[in-house]
Amino acid sequence: MRRIPDQPWPRLDLFLKEVEQVGSRSQAQRLIKEGRVQVQGVETPSTKTPLSPGQEVRIQLWETALKLVPTSGKVPILFEDQYLLVVNKPRGMVVHPSAGHESDSLANILLAHCQLSDAYPTRPGIVHRLDKDTSGLIVIAKTNAAHQALAKQFYEKTNKRLYLALCWGLLEQRIGKVNAPLGRHPSNRKKRGIIAQGKAAVTHWKVVETFPGLSLIECRLETGRTHQVRAHLSHLGHSLIGDPLYGRQRDLTHLLGAELAGRLKKFSGQALHASVLGFRHPETNDWMEFNIDLPLDMADLISRLRNTKAL
Repeated sequence: MRRIPDQPWPRLDLFLKEVEQVGSRSQAQRLIKEGRVQVQGVETPSTKTPLSPGQEVRIQLWETALKLVPTSGKVPILFEDQYLLVVNKPRGMVVHPSAGHESDSLANILLAHCQLSDAYPTRPGIVHRLDKDTSGLIVIAKTNAAHQALAKQFYEKTNKRLYLALCWGLLEQRIGKVNAPLGRHPSNRKKRGIIAQGKAAVTHWKVVETFPGLSLIECRLETGRTHQVRAHLSHLGHSLIGDPLYGRQRDLTHLLGAELAGRLKKFSGQALHASVLGFRHPETNDWMEFNIDLPLDMADLISRLRNTKAL
């Protein structure tokens, strides 16, 4: 479900195409024509249905919902109350059920722990996502009201998200911004590319630390597009260590020695960690901010790089 923000949206299909899970005007029009979109106060919405601030829009993205199976497992929980959870998602875990991951997602594991919001039945409680091989902080909604309130903050960019990324090469500046729209890559459907007609995407970055041939940078997201950090850093020519989709291996044996250079090449999954997450509590409106340490493999790699730099 989406609630119309306090800004003008002239018609339903134009609003829906901005929803990440819809993605295009043609897909929005198809969903509307198939009767899979409901607008509060409108009996039979059409593509040209005008929208007003505060209206609720419900979208059925899948014709048949996946059967959600609670699955036993452990995920570090940093905070929990009756409205939400904040967890530290490990690298290698998908956030919600999908093809090939019908029962081993974060949502499946949390369903075995507690009741989650069913505002989006196929991905219960999931307010925002992290890629399978990105680790770090994610907030999960327990109630529909909490889900809507949190989603509104993400949509309006009033929350806070910082990532730590270990990437190839040394950036020429200490701070910078990538403002480049992202869309489906024209030749590789698994990737996102810089597309003129894509969705607005802005990443602010600053160098935290440098090593021989490598940089540890902090990224602040102004928008939250699929693969945003990975695609933007690749666009800069500084792809993430271990990124199998956007990465380009480099041989740093001459700078780091064979053992450490080999560790870099064998690093599994992109070296990207959602380290800081801040938002207002959907019930109390109190500001909440969480900070989580790097996963052990990424922390160990950086420690070894520091020791090399000190030699």
